[in-house]
Amino acid sequence: MATDPGGPEVISPRPKIDRSISTLLSDLAGETILLFRQEMALVKAELHEKLSRAGQGATALGAGALIAYSGWLALVAAMILALMLVLPAWLSATIVGVVIILFGIVLMLIGRNRLNAEALMPQRTLRTLREDEEWLKERLR
Repeated sequence: MATDPGGPEVISPRPKIDRSISTLLSDLAGETILLFRQEMALVKAELHEKLSRAGQGATALGAGALIAYSGWLALVAAMILALMLVLPAWLSATIVGVVIILFGIVLMLIGRNRLNAEALMPQRTLRTLREDEEWLKERLR
């Protein structure tokens, strides 16, 4: 088994002519362990990426909620101004409040989409695990 100093382990296959069954089983065990280690590294990297994305989604969701709350406060101020003045000042506060709420809703939708369970699924890892399962079945034939 050769190792690249900066990369993953590389298994150098022996010539097929002089390989005994015990050697083949030993190679299979070594390759399976290496494959498992590589898959675990892939799972770790992909989950880190997915959790980072979820963190961004949660941040956007929180920011959207805060901005929507600010819009609500502007609408409250607009209602107060409407009662106090009964003319244009409340209309401008209402327009600003509606725009702020719409902006907050957009941010919350973006955050919700990033927190979608399907978006968090480690798709690459699942695909390579299926490929590895096929590879292992081929080797065991």
